[in-house]
Amino acid sequence: MAWLVTKYLITAAVVVLVSEGAKRSDRLGGLLGALPMVTILALIWLYVEHQPAQKIANHAWYTFWYVLPTLPMFLVFPALLPRLGFWFTLLACALITVACFGLFALAVRRFGIELL
Repeated sequence: MAWLVTKYLITAAVVVLVSEGAKRSDRLGGLLGALPMVTILALIWLYVEHQPAQKIANHAWYTFWYVLPTLPMFLVFPALLPRLGFWFTLLACALITVACFGLFALAVRRFGIELL
């Protein structure tokens, strides 16, 4: 149980670090948010918990493919924010991301990559 609490605290600290960095500097917050810190932590947790190397490699592989369809959201969000407000923009971007993910999964399936 202590290990699980430790994982939660360290992972939460990463999110707090990004949000605090963003308060001080837009560029710093963007840089910290773009770094794959959560993925790196997940890879570390998997390794420390003695998961097989193939499972760790698969996590990195699928993370790459799942990140790509989220990228349009970061372009759309700044354009929608002044028009829709924060919450509606967030909802719209979530829907856009789901749509992009579905279309992307269909597109890469042709190349033998199964995401769904």
